[in-house]
Amino acid sequence: MQHRKKAAAETAADLLWKATDALRGAVDAAQYKEFVLALLCLRYVSFAFEQRRRQIIGSPDLADVPENHRQLILDDPYEYASEGVYWVPPVARWDAIAERLRDPECDAGEVLDEAVRAVMRESRDLTGAFPTVFAMPGVDLDRPLRGLFALLGDDRVAGAGSRPPRDVMGELYEYFVARFARAEGRRGGEFHTPASVARLLVGMVAPREGRIHDPCCGTGGLLIQARKFIETHGGRPGRDLRIWGQELNQRTWQLAKMNFTVHGMDPAAVGDSWSDTLAEDRLPDLKADYVVANPPFRMGGWARDERDPRWRFGVPPQSNANYAWLQHVISKLGDRGCGGVVLSNGSMTSNQLGEGSIRAALVESDLVACMVALPAQLFTHTQIPACVWLLARDKSSQGTARLADRRREVLFIDARNLGTLVGRAERVLAEDDLAAVIGTYHAWRGTADAASYRDVGGFCRSVGLEEIRALNHVLTPGRYVGTSEVKDGEGDREPIQDRIDRTTRDFYGLLDEADRLEADIREQLRGVHRAPWTPPIGP
Repeated sequence: MQHRKKAAAETAADLLWKATDALRGAVDAAQYKEFVLALLCLRYVSFAFEQRRRQIIGSPDLADVPENHRQLILDDPYEYASEGVYWVPPVARWDAIAERLRDPECDAGEVLDEAVRAVMRESRDLTGAFPTVFAMPGVDLDRPLRGLFALLGDDRVAGAGSRPPRDVMGELYEYFVARFARAEGRRGGEFHTPASVARLLVGMVAPREGRIHDPCCGTGGLLIQARKFIETHGGRPGRDLRIWGQELNQRTWQLAKMNFTVHGMDPAAVGDSWSDTLAEDRLPDLKADYVVANPPFRMGGWARDERDPRWRFGVPPQSNANYAWLQHVISKLGDRGCGGVVLSNGSMTSNQLGEGSIRAALVESDLVACMVALPAQLFTHTQIPACVWLLARDKSSQGTARLADRRREVLFIDARNLGTLVGRAERVLAEDDLAAVIGTYHAWRGTADAASYRDVGGFCRSVGLEEIRALNHVLTPGRYVGTSEVKDGEGDREPIQDRIDRTTRDFYGLLDEADRLEADIREQLRGVHRAPWTPPIGP
């Protein structure tokens, strides 16, 4: 069964990816990304509407309704909204669009833009969600748009007769977001968190019920993964977990709203417009049970206000927003909240421009629960090595017998040797890798059903604050976990390719650290105000 489901999704994905070939010659990756994802969302909204309409028509309750009242019920938006379905006006219904596109004289781009505008007018939650980009003056997209529309009409895309459309089309949306992120390279990292990284972060935070927030949500991947986590663990996503996101980039914000829509989630969760979290916190009163974030690595030139009350532990430098994001996450956590943040490795060691003192303050305030050094090449947009910060407001047993009291301790996990290469430049965390890291953290924390924790040389170790203080609050796991135990005769068994890959990752890490140090030095030099030179006074 699982194999057939996967094959169906792959078939639909292959169909759509072929359609993008016709667009690549006319527009760049960022633009055809919007064409494909906007049409996929429109297809979902229209398909869900038609499904609900057929249910109403076939309902026994409608049999006794007078003929002149039946149409009123069919056209009542509440009949759809009550089942979580958006009302779609006639001009935006898939069959109606297909009928108009049969006219070779009509402009396909104008027809599609008219359709998405109509959907946005009818549904407040979708206001501004769709980019109206199909009609591009001076660019002939008529033929490829018609081809893309025809492929999206294939029943395999909507999952007709097999799986719920939300599942099939949600997977398709995620599939294309990942493919487009790879195609855009460095820019792709601005809106996409790789699936295995998202699963790691959410698995460690383990949202069960309450409120979850992502302050730089991109296309919403981490929050969608949180919903999947709830479903997998028998929860009710719409009731048990309330979601809030904020996103800086307008087009990425639109992709997030569409992504939520296709997954059956409330697109209003990402707000009614895009905005910069560090410049304008749209949720000043929010106290979340969970926060997840994958902010831009080493973001410089951010909107720094020294008077911002979020900087309780020190004002972050203008050249690097790492500690701004960490302190924002802490400001959003409730009394027993926990948060996971992906940052560049430099955040664990930097002592430049006050970052070291901020890190020391975080550690001494007992807010750091766990540090994970990640493998290289997990992110297609950068070679910068990354880590995970697990933050917790309360590391005590919290009044229950389930949790271990971990006050004044930090768990260090060195996961740099995990992961599997899929191609020459991309690494993913496999199921056993995720289980190793997530299981180790929950065993250490004493979470229910987790195995008992023990230190493992070269992989994980629980360390007291005194030892961290002695190392000047450096949080690199490799400083603490030691080396793995090697049995006699096993030292030379590492395959040569694995040794090459490991050495290459370490070398990339050294190069990136050198780049970081150079950037810090340049920043300090720019900040030096040189006094005019005067000759020494002498006899």
